[in-house]
Amino acid sequence: MTQQSIATSDKLDAAVLKVAGVVVLGAIMSILDVTVVSVAIPTFQNEFDASYARVAWTMTAYTLALATVIPLSGWAADRFGTKRLYMVALALFTIGSGLCATADTIGELIGYRVLQGLGGGMLMPLGMTIMTRAAGPHRIGRLMAVLGIPMLLGPIGGPILGGWLIDTASWHWIFLINLPIGVIALIYAQMALPKDAPEPSESFDFVGMLMLSPGLALFLYGVSSLPEAGTFAAAKVWGPMLVGAALVVAFVLYSFKPRHPLLDLRLFSNRNLTIASVTLFVFIIAFMGAGLLFPSYFLQVRGETTLTAGLLMAPQGIGAMMTMPIAGMLADRVPIGRTVPFALALIVAGFFSFTQVDPQTSYWLLGGSLFVMGLGMGGTMMPIMTSALRTLQAHDVARGSTLVNILQQIGGSIGAAVMSVILTNELNGSRPIPGLVDPSGEPVTEAGLAIAAQQRPELLQQTPVDPSLIERGLDFAANSFATTFWVAFALVLATFIPAALLPRRRQPAQPLDDQQGELVKAPVVIH
Repeated sequence: MTQQSIATSDKLDAAVLKVAGVVVLGAIMSILDVTVVSVAIPTFQNEFDASYARVAWTMTAYTLALATVIPLSGWAADRFGTKRLYMVALALFTIGSGLCATADTIGELIGYRVLQGLGGGMLMPLGMTIMTRAAGPHRIGRLMAVLGIPMLLGPIGGPILGGWLIDTASWHWIFLINLPIGVIALIYAQMALPKDAPEPSESFDFVGMLMLSPGLALFLYGVSSLPEAGTFAAAKVWGPMLVGAALVVAFVLYSFKPRHPLLDLRLFSNRNLTIASVTLFVFIIAFMGAGLLFPSYFLQVRGETTLTAGLLMAPQGIGAMMTMPIAGMLADRVPIGRTVPFALALIVAGFFSFTQVDPQTSYWLLGGSLFVMGLGMGGTMMPIMTSALRTLQAHDVARGSTLVNILQQIGGSIGAAVMSVILTNELNGSRPIPGLVDPSGEPVTEAGLAIAAQQRPELLQQTPVDPSLIERGLDFAANSFATTFWVAFALVLATFIPAALLPRRRQPAQPLDDQQGELVKAPVVIH
């Protein structure tokens, strides 16, 4: 069956599903790695004797690499071929995983995570380009319904698998597990993906790349240094942010001059794309930033094992699994302005419980809240992306999806940094314990000792203290998490403002290029 006939048929036939298997395998591998690392952060703190802010760089370094490589993936796919580039991305990710398992210091681990991110940053946009070329742009909603369930195995299985590997083996295995999966994915891609037929691509915007990629990396580096520095006044925060922002502003001014800029900011003249981008940007700052702290609450305040923390996070993925297929089908039929506000309301309803957490909050309540939030998530992000990109001309979709994806990565980094700063500053307000200092000479606080004791009970045998002090410290730590969740809750509420402007009338799709009749390139899935 030819690519054109596959694209124009209504049914997702065997040829499309065969290609989908490759994309799903790569997506699960990259998404799994993000969620696995999220539950391993306390373990890294203990293993490498590092602060939370320092260890959080294992997540941030991955995001920085993603943001740097995403602008290049569209041009590189045209220049070198999607199959060839996809296999290179798989190889980079797999090699990076193996190197992460060999890290002896937190600095080495962070560096190897950059290599992983360079591969992972290309896996999602390339995979979706391959899929949409096979299935056709008019079936994007249906395609998301098919791919949504297996892709959610990462968020559901990642924390559980990571917790189990850490508890039964060691943290090294959360990276080693990617090696066999990566080898299988490479073999599968070689067999299943159609042979490349690279065509002459648009001229590459080297000037834009020299401004945008370093600008994004420096800006996000400055933002991500905020939790460790604790203040914007630190040179390592404002210095990179200022230089990065200057480079990004220079790129914005420059990008309207070339015929084929690295990022086509002219696309923001499309109202739907702009509103969707703003909605997702605000939402991701709030939800993705706070989402990284959910497992930390279970681990640090409740003293659960990493496996138990992973199991406690599973209801969120299960809820999203239930609504994502429905939302994918509805996105082809119902304007998202009529559905997304209801999904956001579910997220708000579930989120509220986390603003009330204490050291004894019912797990049934929190599990139910995560499930409700998952239901809302499944009906929020994919429909917004699908609707926004459908209204673009076919030759603009790849560039539009790149714009939105970069905004998502920036929003995720800002959200993680802001929430980490708020939590760190709240915890630092805990009362110091007289005469007790840590190895660096800093005074140990009640909350700090209580959290450490939850993870390593033997500390209380080495440092006997009044049990009421530990109880008071846990109360303070729980209140610190609750305050941080209140900020995120307010930002989720703010998402209703741009969401109210989402289209409430059905928008016609743009299945074919209006001049060349070429197949549309794919939207980029939220990573």
